[in-house]
Amino acid sequence: MPIRRLPDNLVNQIAAGEVVERPAAALKELIENALDAGASRIVIACENGGIDHMSVGDDGCGMAPGDMRLAMERHATSKLPTGDLEAIATMGFRGEALPSIASVATLTMTSAVAGAMGWRLVTSNGRRLEDGPCAASPGTVVSVDGLFAAVPARRKFLKSQRSELSACLDVVRRLAMARPDVGFVFRHEGRTLLDLAPGPDDGPASSIARLAGVLGRDLADNAVAIDLLRDGIALGGLAGLPTYNRGVADHQFLFVNRRPVKDRMLVGALRGAYQDLLARDRHPVAALFLTVPADFVDVNVHPAKTEVRFRDAGLVRGLIVSGLRRALDAAGHRASTTASAAAMRAFEVPVFAAAPAASPPAFAGMAEPPRLFSEFPPGFAPLSASGEQAFVPAAPPAVRHPLGAARGQVAGTYIVAETEDALILVDQHAAHERLTLERMNAALAHGPAASQALLVPEIVDLDEIAAARIAERADELAELGLVLEAFGPAAIMVRATPAMLGTTDIQGLVRDLADDLAAFGKALTLKERLDSVVATMACHGSVRAGRMLGIAEMNALLREMEVTPHSGQCNHGRPTWVRLAKTDIEKLFGRR
Repeated sequence: MPIRRLPDNLVNQIAAGEVVERPAAALKELIENALDAGASRIVIACENGGIDHMSVGDDGCGMAPGDMRLAMERHATSKLPTGDLEAIATMGFRGEALPSIASVATLTMTSAVAGAMGWRLVTSNGRRLEDGPCAASPGTVVSVDGLFAAVPARRKFLKSQRSELSACLDVVRRLAMARPDVGFVFRHEGRTLLDLAPGPDDGPASSIARLAGVLGRDLADNAVAIDLLRDGIALGGLAGLPTYNRGVADHQFLFVNRRPVKDRMLVGALRGAYQDLLARDRHPVAALFLTVPADFVDVNVHPAKTEVRFRDAGLVRGLIVSGLRRALDAAGHRASTTASAAAMRAFEVPVFAAAPAASPPAFAGMAEPPRLFSEFPPGFAPLSASGEQAFVPAAPPAVRHPLGAARGQVAGTYIVAETEDALILVDQHAAHERLTLERMNAALAHGPAASQALLVPEIVDLDEIAAARIAERADELAELGLVLEAFGPAAIMVRATPAMLGTTDIQGLVRDLADDLAAFGKALTLKERLDSVVATMACHGSVRAGRMLGIAEMNALLREMEVTPHSGQCNHGRPTWVRLAKTDIEKLFGRR
C-alpha cells in the first residue's frame, strides 16, 4: 500500500483525539486562550455538561479578522514570539486546540479589537460556514456546539451529563485558583455554579482569598500557609492539617508557574510529606503553587499540557516535603514524644487474636461478666446516688486480661492500662472504630440495619454533583440505616442514622460518603463496596479523641477488644494499642 499524505481535516481529527478527549479538555483550552489574551473577566456557559454547547467569553485584547483565520490553521500561534520552547510564559503554545476542536464540532468565534468592527468566523467539522463582520464588544467569545456530533464513535464514549459537568467544573476551579486576579463566572443551563470577583493582584493574599472562595472557608481555617524559597524555586499555598483529610485524592491542587498540573512526582511528594501523619486510605487536602525559572521545567510533554518534567526533580521533591513538614511542625499539629529513639523501637504492636467462638470467653471464672463498652449510654459514665461519678474499683489483676486493667486516660485520647509486666496504651477512637465496624458487619449479615430517626432532620450542604451522587444511592444507604433524600439541587436532608452509631457527626459522615461514591462511581453497588462505606460510617459513629471516659467505660472497652476479631488495628490500618514492657520502662530511667 503506497504512503500518502493525510488531508488536513483528518490530521486535525487525529490531533483532537489527544487534545479534545472530552468537553472539559476543550473548555480548558478555550479558557487558557482567554487568559493568554489578557482577560480580566471570563464568562463560561455550558449545556448538557458541555456536550451540546459551551462558550467562553473574555474582555481580552481581541483578534483582527486575519488573525482569526490564521488561528484556525494547525500550529499557528501568537505565543512563541522567539520560538524558544525553554521560555514558555503563556498557558498555550502549541497552536493545535482551535483547529482540533473545529474538526469535531461547530466552532463559532466572535472577536473585536478595541476601536474596530467585530468579526465572526464559523467552522463546522473542518468546513468554513461563515466569515464576515458583526457587532461585537472588545474581546472574544468562542462557542462550541455539538462536540463529536459528526463522530459517533467518539461521542458514544463520553460519560453522563453529570460526569462531564463535574469535569468541566473542576477545570474552571483549577484555572480560577491559578489566576486570582481574573474574575470567573460559570453557568450551566442558566444556573450560576461559580461567580468569583477578580482580586487586586495575584499575590499570596489574593491566592488564599481565591482558594477560600473556590474551596470554602473550611480549608483556610484548617490549613497552614506554605512559604518557602530555595535555590530560586518558591513554594506557596495552603496545606490542610493532617486531621483535615479526605477519602479520595481529588482535593489536591498543584500548580507550576500558575499552570494547573497533574504530575505523579508532585503528588508523590505531597503524599510523602504526610506519610506518617495520615492513614493509607486517607488523603491530604492541599493547594500548592510552585514557581520555578522557565528553563527549569518542560511543559511540552503532552498535548494536554498537564504533565511537566523538571530539570532537577529531586530538588523539587525535597522542597515540597521539607516545606510541608516545616509548616506542619511549626503549627504544632504533629505528634511528638520525648522518649529516645531506642525506647520507641521497644514498642510492640501485637496481633491480638480473639478467642474462637467455641472457647470460653475471656472473663470466664469471674463472679459477674463485665459490661461491654457498647452497653453504656453514649456520653455518660455510671453515676452514684448523689449524682457524682461513682467509684469503680479497678479490674482484677491483669493476669486475667491480656489488655490489663485501666488506670487512667491521657489527653482525653489514650487509655493507660496495666498488666503484670507491661504498660498498655490504647487509642480509644481507633479501638472503638474497629469495634463499631465489627458490630455493623455482624448486624448487616442478618438483614438491613436498624435506623434511629432524628427529632429534627439535618440538612447537609454539598455541591450539586456530590448531592446528586448521594441522592442516587438513597435506597442502598437506607439498607445501611442511613435514611436521606435530596433537599434542593445542592443539599441532602438526613432523616435517620444507623442506630448502632449512636450520636454521630452527620455532616462529616455524609461528606465522606460522597467522597466514597465519587471514588468508585456507578460501576459498583454499595453492597460490593460495603467494607468502605461501613468503615466510613463506623469512623463517624465511634467515640472521639478528646472525650473523657470513666474507669468502668475504659475497662469495658478493653474487655470488648479482647473478644472482638481484628481489634488490634483500626479500619484505616493504624494500631489500636501498643505495649511497653516493664523492662523497657526501666531502660527509660536507666535502671537497665
